[in-house]
Amino acid sequence: MKNKCSSLGYVNRIQENILNIKKKELACLYEDLKAADCVICGGSGRSLYSLNAAMSQIALAQAGWRNKVVITPDDPGFPGRSMYDAAPDLERRYKKTLLLMNSGSGYSDDPLVMAQDLAKYIEETRSNHFSMGLLTSAASSPLAELTKRYGNVVQLKGRGKLKPSFEYSETGMMGDIFELGTLELLNSMIESIYRNLDVDEVFNLCVEEFEKIGDMIDCNVHSETYTRIVDLLEKRTNLFLGGRGTANEIAKMTGVRLFHIKSFLGDNVYITRGVNTPHPRAGDLEILLSYSGETRPVILWADVLKKFAGNVVAITGV
Repeated sequence: MKNKCSSLGYVNRIQENILNIKKKELACLYEDLKAADCVICGGSGRSLYSLNAAMSQIALAQAGWRNKVVITPDDPGFPGRSMYDAAPDLERRYKKTLLLMNSGSGYSDDPLVMAQDLAKYIEETRSNHFSMGLLTSAASSPLAELTKRYGNVVQLKGRGKLKPSFEYSETGMMGDIFELGTLELLNSMIESIYRNLDVDEVFNLCVEEFEKIGDMIDCNVHSETYTRIVDLLEKRTNLFLGGRGTANEIAKMTGVRLFHIKSFLGDNVYITRGVNTPHPRAGDLEILLSYSGETRPVILWADVLKKFAGNVVAITGV
């Protein structure tokens, strides 16, 4: 079960961390996710984008999710300014609402406030229509301790205190071990629920996916195309990232990390069609994501940058 899936230890470590999750912990959260009519995503930064990317697959499913709704507090239709304000309306609409949170440290302010607000409502009303779930590396953190009172916590290791290895400088890989781990874990959980599988199959699906992921990574990180992209990223240019739906959540998750690097060089990173996105300039770089490669708005974005003499990189699944 724990065979290496890639030549990069970074990738193997993510797989190993998932396979080391306690099955009992995962089973409880798995059943809560299955039973929920409404799932509210909570987190901040990369952890939130990872969670959103995985949960967006529910909306894309063709069957099996008829009564399951996924929302975030930032959605226009969220029924309140806070979880406490929204809880009465959520209780009227849904039989079971799961506040699903993703926080490696367990100290992130946004999900902690959401959990505190929901806990306050549950204590005041004694409602049994809500539960909480948390993916974290810190099982003793304030957020984890609060979540345990009203739901289930799954501990998934991250990088911990380890510094990025030589792989960082050799391949450009970044240390988002927890965030990428939760993304793959949640994807496998959703796939298992969709296919009405037992929780054991979550781990088996993860192994199957990592075999594919490992091959793709090993093929690409040693390719000429990858080297050219890294060379472009090292140049003094603005960077734009974009996609639609799930791809856009991945773009935002990646953008957070790339901003740390590009801003050090004095450059900026933007999400395409974001509220603060400027017009591109000659030489700027745009990385666009589309599994089909045929998403019309994404193609139009590429055409626009080309007109400004920019460089466009497309990441597709076909």
